[in-house]
Amino acid sequence: MNKFLMKEVSESNILSELNQIGFDSSYINKACEKYKYKNIKIFDLTIAQANILKQTALIFGADCGIHKNIITGEINKSDVILCGSISQLKKIAKKLENQPFKLKVLGNEILDFLSEQERVTKLAGILNITPDSFSDGGLYYNPDDAKRHLVELINDGADIIDIGAESTRPGAQPVLSETQIARLKPILEFVNKENISLPISIDTRCSVVADFALDNGAAIINDVSGFEFDHRMPDIITKHNAAAIIQHSKGTPDLMQNNPIYQNVVEEIFLFLRSKIELAQEKGIKEVIIDPGIGFGKSTQDNFMILDRIEEFYSLKTPIMVGLSRKSLLGITEQDNILKDSLSAAVAYPLIKKRVDFLRVHNVKLHKKIIKLVQNIPN
Repeated sequence: MNKFLMKEVSESNILSELNQIGFDSSYINKACEKYKYKNIKIFDLTIAQANILKQTALIFGADCGIHKNIITGEINKSDVILCGSISQLKKIAKKLENQPFKLKVLGNEILDFLSEQERVTKLAGILNITPDSFSDGGLYYNPDDAKRHLVELINDGADIIDIGAESTRPGAQPVLSETQIARLKPILEFVNKENISLPISIDTRCSVVADFALDNGAAIINDVSGFEFDHRMPDIITKHNAAAIIQHSKGTPDLMQNNPIYQNVVEEIFLFLRSKIELAQEKGIKEVIIDPGIGFGKSTQDNFMILDRIEEFYSLKTPIMVGLSRKSLLGITEQDNILKDSLSAAVAYPLIKKRVDFLRVHNVKLHKKIIKLVQNIPN
C-alpha cells in the first residue's frame, strides 16, 4: 500500500516553503498570516467580555479558553487565552469594533499586540571595576586595566559598555555610594577625554551614583533592583533625560538566592516589569529596556524557563536585555572563563535566533561572531 509522504514545516520557514511549492507570489505575505499561530493571555475580562470574545473567536475557527465557572456566573472576572492564526486574530479584532463593553478598545489592543518590531541582537559589554565580581573581580579594578579593557570591548564590537562599580553577585554586600563614585570617576574621565561616543551604561542601584555618572557622560542607568532599592532612581534618570534598564530581582543580592519561590515565574516577572514600565513612563523616562534578571533570585529551573519563554516578554513592546554570561546556571563551578564563555554562547544561541534585543556579555568578540552567523549580518 502506497503511503503519503509528509513532513512538518516550521513556522519560521513558511514563506520559503510556500515559494518552493509555487504559491501565488502576489498573495504570499497575506497567506503567511494563516500559518502563523499565536496564543494571547488577556487578564481580568468581565463575564460579558469573555463570553463575547469566545463566541467571536469561534465564528472565525479560532478559540478562547475561559474559566469553567464563567457560564454559571459564579465568578465576576476571568483571565482568558485567545488562540488562532494571525489572520484569524486580526478578523476577531476587526469584529470587536462593533461590540459593547469596551471590546472595541480590546480589538485595537489585539492589533497592536500582533504588530512586530524589527529586532537585531546587540551586545552590552561588561566592565566590572570591582574587586569581588563573580567571574572577573579584581581584573579591572585598577583604572589603567579598566581603560584598556574598555577599549578592547569597543574594538570587539560592543554596542553599549555596561560599567559596574558594585558587585551584585549572590551574597554580595552593598557598596557605599562614595566608593562606587571613586571607582567610576577615572573611567568616566577617560571616556570624556577620549571622546568615546559609544553609550555608557552604569550598573548601579543607587540614585546618588546614577546622578554623578549621568553628570559625567553616562547615558543609561542599569538598575538591577528595578527601582526597588532606591525609589529616587526614576526621578534622577528623568532629570538627565537618560535611558533606563529595568531588571527584575527577587530580593537583594545578599539574600536573593535563599530558596526563591514563584507560582508562575514568567508571569510574575512579566507583571513586575509591566508595572515598572508604567512607572517609568509616568516619571517621563522616554527610553526603557527590560531585563528579566537571570540569576537574580531564581533557581536554575526558573532561569531556563525564562530563557525558553523569552518571547512572552516581547508583548511589553520594549527592548529586552538578557544577561546570562558566565552565570551559575551554566553549571560550571571551577574558575574557567574560557569554558564559561563557550557555554554562555551556546545558551545564548536560541536567544539570538529569536532576536532578543541585547545580550549582556563578558566576551564580546565571541558573541559578535555568533550574531553575524545566525542573523546573516555582513562583516
